[in-house]
Amino acid sequence: MSKSILVGILKLLRLPYWLMTGGVSLLMLAAFKGGNLNVSVALLTFFSMALLGSAGFAINDFFDRETDAIIKPRRPIPAGEISPKLAVGISFVLFILALLLSYFINWLCFAVVLIDAVLLILYSLYVKKKSGFVANVLVGCLTGTAFLYGEASGFGSISIASLAIYPICFGTIGGNILRDILSMDGDSKVGYPTLPRSVGLKMSARVAVLFFLICAFSTPLPYIFHVFGEGYLICMLIWSLLIIGSSAILLKTPSFDNVRRIERLITMSMILLPIALLIEAFL
Repeated sequence: MSKSILVGILKLLRLPYWLMTGGVSLLMLAAFKGGNLNVSVALLTFFSMALLGSAGFAINDFFDRETDAIIKPRRPIPAGEISPKLAVGISFVLFILALLLSYFINWLCFAVVLIDAVLLILYSLYVKKKSGFVANVLVGCLTGTAFLYGEASGFGSISIASLAIYPICFGTIGGNILRDILSMDGDSKVGYPTLPRSVGLKMSARVAVLFFLICAFSTPLPYIFHVFGEGYLICMLIWSLLIIGSSAILLKTPSFDNVRRIERLITMSMILLPIALLIEAFL
C-alpha cells in the first residue's frame, strides 16, 4: 500500500471525531458506572461507535465526491489519494465491524448501531441533497446517540438517565446551522439546499439560537432527575451561560464575523461536557 493511499484512508476515517463518537459513549458508560468499567465492554463501546462514525464519513465522501472536487478538493477522493470504489469498500467493512462489535455487547446496542447506519446512508444518499436543515437536525440527533449508547452498553436499556442528557445534541444542530452560514459561498456553487441559502443569514442565526437555547436550558436535567451530581451541574451551568451569552450576541448582531466567532467559541466550550462526565465518573 502506497503512502498516499494510507494518508487518504486516515483522512477518510476522520480519527479526531472518534473522541466525539466512541469517546462520548465511553464517558457516558463510565459516568453511569461510577468509573467501575468492564474493560471488554468499554473497548467494544468505544470502537463500535467510533467505527460507525468513520463508516458514515466514508460513505458521505463517496456520495459527495463531485461536489467535494469543487469546494473541498483536499478530501481524499478528489485529491486522488483513494478511489471512490475503495471508499465504498472501506465504508462497508466499517459498518460491518461496528455492527459486529455492538452485537457482542447486547441486542439493544446492535439495534442502535443498525438504525444509525441506515440513517447515515440515507443522509448521504438523499437527505443532504434535499434539505440542508433536515440534514442538520438528523446529524444532531445522530450525535446524541452517543449519550443513549453509553447507557445501553452498560445496562442493556435506555431510560430517563440517558434521555435526560440527550437534548444537549440540539446544540450540535445549532452549530451545524452556523457552519452552513459560514460555507454559504461554497454551498451556492454546488447547489446545496441549506437553510442559510433559503432564508438568509439573519433568520438562520435565529433558528440556530433556538436550538442553542434548548440545549442550554436542558443541561440541568440529569441533575434534576438525580442522574448526575453537583460536579456535573457546575460544569454544565458554566457551559449553559456561555451558550446563552453567545446566543444573545447572535440575536443582537447576526453578522458573518459574529457567526464565525460564536461558532468557534461554542465548539471550544464543548470540552466542558467530557469534563463533566469525567468528574461524574471518577470523583
